[in-house]
Amino acid sequence: MNLFDPLYRAPFIGSMLMCLAAALMGSLMVVKRRSLLGETLSHAAYPGVTLGVVVASLFFKPSDPLAIFVVLGGAFLFAYLGLQVVEKLQNRFKIHLDAALCLALSVFLGLGALIASRIQFTHPLWYQQSQVFIYGQAATMTDAHIAIYGTLSLMILAFTIYRFREIERLLFDPSFTSNPTLKAIFFFLILSIVVGIRSVGVILIAGMLVAPAAAARCFTNRLSRVLSLAGAFGLLSGFGGNYLALKLSGHGVNYPTGPMILLFAASVTLLSLLFAPQKGALSRLVRIARFRRRCHSENVLKTLWKGGVHTPLSAKEVLKWNGMGRLHLKKTLFSLQREGWVAQEGKGRFLLTSDGVKRAERLVRLHRLWELYLVSCLRVDEERVHHSAEEMEHILTPELESRLSLLLNNPKKDPHEKPIPQGEFL
Repeated sequence: MNLFDPLYRAPFIGSMLMCLAAALMGSLMVVKRRSLLGETLSHAAYPGVTLGVVVASLFFKPSDPLAIFVVLGGAFLFAYLGLQVVEKLQNRFKIHLDAALCLALSVFLGLGALIASRIQFTHPLWYQQSQVFIYGQAATMTDAHIAIYGTLSLMILAFTIYRFREIERLLFDPSFTSNPTLKAIFFFLILSIVVGIRSVGVILIAGMLVAPAAAARCFTNRLSRVLSLAGAFGLLSGFGGNYLALKLSGHGVNYPTGPMILLFAASVTLLSLLFAPQKGALSRLVRIARFRRRCHSENVLKTLWKGGVHTPLSAKEVLKWNGMGRLHLKKTLFSLQREGWVAQEGKGRFLLTSDGVKRAERLVRLHRLWELYLVSCLRVDEERVHHSAEEMEHILTPELESRLSLLLNNPKKDPHEKPIPQGEFL
């Protein structure tokens, strides 16, 4: 397959540029927490498409290439009208944003369906043309669409780079309100939606606004990197969706390009949600498992310390004070021996090493410092502080330990009159 072949060039390159523009503008909406706005505006454009078809039928033939601009102009006008309706419902009538978005979406979509049902009988050929904008028809794009999407992408890239600091402040600083920048963002958002519905349709364009941004958000918290990654994911989705639609079609079965682009983008998002290094579900599960394993190991160290630093304890005695299975305890003790915290004394009995004693004493110190802090500073009943201290002892950092010691004037005893270990710890 040659990407520059006239048969494949326009669908591939046009879709990639469309997805790039949608991903960049969608990222701003996701960061602004207005993800549903793209869905609302895309559906608000639908009655503009149907009315644009009626107007175009008065001056052009269905095959006339200029008719598409009349249709897209109607779509832009109604998408802008939808934005104004949402703002009026929210600001003047004090309707919650979610409710205003859903109300505008359903009303405009219903209006579009009503007009479409009428032109189905009065303008059947034009009705077929309008159906292209429901699910998109990327496979029939021409080189003219490459020019349109390329121009749109360049305009959005230039705007994003040139106004990046203002966009950043507008998104994250509530006190900063720049009407020209905000209007420009909404203008490019509507423009990317209106132009994009030719490729993936009114129903699916919202997915291309959200999916690349959601995938990028899994990897970073910086806006510049979110925009860069979202743009890359958008380009990848435009290419991958076209490639899969082409390869899977055959033997009398044809897969539509627009839905395939969205499914590819959704797959990228799903993989990001699962495997992203910091925010991915699997990496989070690994971190949780490691933390639990560390907590169990530290609880075993405390148990051995409380049993006496010179008194070996059996696995059964350790198990009595720790809620874990025998096999889990056996693995924990083996790990502690390998790391040098615990030594085996005799058959099936365990004793802390010198390093193990220091680490266990620090855990006990953190536990009792936190208990004293809750009782003396927060006035919590001393009978209720043990459970909280059992959790906090595993996550208190040396910096917090120093601040607690300073705040409590280097205490020697906890609220239960038990000594708080002092000295240097591992």
